[in-house]
Amino acid sequence: MDENQLRRLWESLDQFAIYGELETVEPFGRGHINSTFRSRWNQAGTRVRYTHQRINERVFVRPDQMMENISRLTCHIAEKLQDLPDRSRRVLSVVPSRDGKPYVRDSEGGWWRTYLFIEGAHTLEAAASLEDARFLGASVGRFQQQLADLPPPRLHETIPDFHNMEKRYSRFYEAVSKDPCGRAKETAAEIAFMRENEERGAVLIRALRDGVIPERICHNDAKMNNILIEDNSNTNDTVGEEYPVSCVLDLDTVMPGTSLFDAGDLIRTVTNRAEEDERDLSRVQFDPGLFEALIGGYLSGAPLLLPAETALIAESGRNITQIMALRFLTDYLEGDHYYHTARPGHNLDRCRNQIALIKSMDSQWQAILDTAASLVERNAAMPAPH
Repeated sequence: MDENQLRRLWESLDQFAIYGELETVEPFGRGHINSTFRSRWNQAGTRVRYTHQRINERVFVRPDQMMENISRLTCHIAEKLQDLPDRSRRVLSVVPSRDGKPYVRDSEGGWWRTYLFIEGAHTLEAAASLEDARFLGASVGRFQQQLADLPPPRLHETIPDFHNMEKRYSRFYEAVSKDPCGRAKETAAEIAFMRENEERGAVLIRALRDGVIPERICHNDAKMNNILIEDNSNTNDTVGEEYPVSCVLDLDTVMPGTSLFDAGDLIRTVTNRAEEDERDLSRVQFDPGLFEALIGGYLSGAPLLLPAETALIAESGRNITQIMALRFLTDYLEGDHYYHTARPGHNLDRCRNQIALIKSMDSQWQAILDTAASLVERNAAMPAPH
């Protein structure tokens, strides 16, 4: 735990529009980028908890623009859910500062934000069933649908070129060339894999840049553990509801992109029964049953996709897995300064895990393509959602 950050949070809490008596503050979560804490307050005898995050401005260089995005999109979704009594459980609630801003600056210039903590809910690190996979897909599909009519202006790009594989490769080659930590030799196999797969990795970004697929608002980090699920939800029963009992988290990277970035991250995280830093690579296997359930759920909730988009759904999973492998490897070569690591070689373990998943996908590729095509055809025959 960073004691300095905890002190800065204590100093800053009274700037947020939170009322009552502060009882506790503690570290919370294990995110890769931002430092997160949770507080508990006594509000006239009712205990209410909040989540506080120190925004990493080395990653998000314009926290003000990011929080402007988040305020706009959470208000937009909340308005769509206004008739539901539990809408505060289905979309994040930004707690403003006392002067109305969606953030607070601490005495060292750090940026802080606060959300109402959603009680009685959890995230998943692995899909335990086909129902889980279907539910997760439907949740992200509906999130995209809810933002499809967000009015202008265009959202800020909180991390420009976030999924630009060509620019990620440029940085990767620079890291290999400079080799600042002397790690290139031990990663020769991983570097070779990335070189061999460079052209295929550029499929999505080139399709978006060339106008083959449209720009849409998307989450851009739609991995499984960014979806909060009600503890008492039955994923098998709630998929067909207009609004599933779930809340999409970690909205920092919601910005223009392609719907396929989100579909790909779902495929990457849900179809792999091993966690993304599992070192026993024999456990890293693409699960075709989870893929079918996931994409079926996603298509049921997503906005109407163009044929050019649906044609790339299968490729999106491989593509986002590859970009994550590349990012983990680049960070390892550069000295592990982007992602939080819990052990020596953690980013290299993550990279090898993602490469193993790609190889598992490739070994089943024709079946994956056939399943995706069948799901798209089946979804096209379904009545359009309200």
